[in-house]
Amino acid sequence: MNKYKYLVIEESGRKATVRINRPEKKNTLSVDLLKELYDLAMEFRMRHDISVIVLTGSDTFFSAGVDLGDSALYEVMGAGLAEKRAKMEFGPRMCRAWEELDQITIAAIEGFCVGGGVALTASLDFRVMAESSFIRVAELGLAMNMSWASIPRLVHLVGPARTKEIVIFAERIPARDAYDWGFAQRICPDNDALKEATFLAEKVLEKPPVPVAMTKQTVNATVTALDRTATYMDVDQFILTVGAEDFQEGVSAFMEKRKPKFTGR
Repeated sequence: MNKYKYLVIEESGRKATVRINRPEKKNTLSVDLLKELYDLAMEFRMRHDISVIVLTGSDTFFSAGVDLGDSALYEVMGAGLAEKRAKMEFGPRMCRAWEELDQITIAAIEGFCVGGGVALTASLDFRVMAESSFIRVAELGLAMNMSWASIPRLVHLVGPARTKEIVIFAERIPARDAYDWGFAQRICPDNDALKEATFLAEKVLEKPPVPVAMTKQTVNATVTALDRTATYMDVDQFILTVGAEDFQEGVSAFMEKRKPKFTGR
């Protein structure tokens, strides 16, 4: 019996396929879902019989990002500073858990992948995007910083200028651009992202698992050596930005479907 409420896990030999399953909320990342993703990563960390993991969403979307309507999130935001700093680590901790897995991890993206969904998929080894899919980092449009240690990961994938473009402009990046820039490693016809990701997984399974894991560890250690230096204040920046007037204006404008008027306050 699957013990997870929002995740569906299927295993076939040394391959596991994980589907985010919160369709009524467009797979938005609630606090409970983030905890489930973290717990599952910790389980996989001890699973030496699994060599590759495919992570996907629905047939029409991967994730709409963080669930801004989650009551648990607002409880955290209303806590004292020390408690808030500790509990706000759930996002970056979850992404780090997936990034540090020995298994090769592959995202299969159909439709939209927004905000926290981009942060999560950037933590994986490979990304497969359907032709009509797109990514969007919308946080700055709501006057928040892009956290969860996502900035260095994006820099590693697409370079500094493209990272600034993705994060600061907060615009849709279609699959073709995401591929050309280096975020996605494969583009496929719509409705075939999971199929293409599974094909990549099978290629991984043809290789000896221990050298594959060692290679991943070496590459990650090389490119992420200074990441913590750049991101250790992510949570503090988030707490600072969501406490500002501009955040309230950004959220209000989003809900009212209008252009925000930011003042720097």
